[in-house]
Amino acid sequence: QVDVVESGGGLVQAGGSLRLSCTAYGSIFSTIIMGWYRQAPGKVRELVAEITPGGGTNYADSVKGRFTISRDHAMNTVYLQMNSLSPDDTGVYYCNARNVRQPGAPTIAWGQGTQVTVSS
Repeated sequence: QVDVVESGGGLVQAGGSLRLSCTAYGSIFSTIIMGWYRQAPGKVRELVAEITPGGGTNYADSVKGRFTISRDHAMNTVYLQMNSLSPDDTGVYYCNARNVRQPGAPTIAWGQGTQVTVSS
């Protein structure tokens, strides 16, 4: 059983910054790919960024150069630093954990989601 718990959402003005955190419980952190997804109203959930146990990263084109994902193995926590936020970044952000030891690295946990609202 793996649980991930997010924190750090909120309301910010355009151009501002927020940092999201997600802590994983119940699994060996070094075996899971951690990611952030977001879902805007009326849209499908999309990948924002993910990071492998070794620190390899992948970003959506829309956030490259503005968002940075990082992980702290000692704290079992992944962070998403979001800068230069725009109203298009508004949505519910979900933490995701995938097991790198299984074929296809399937999802093993979703967080409950944290709301990010960027005002213009």
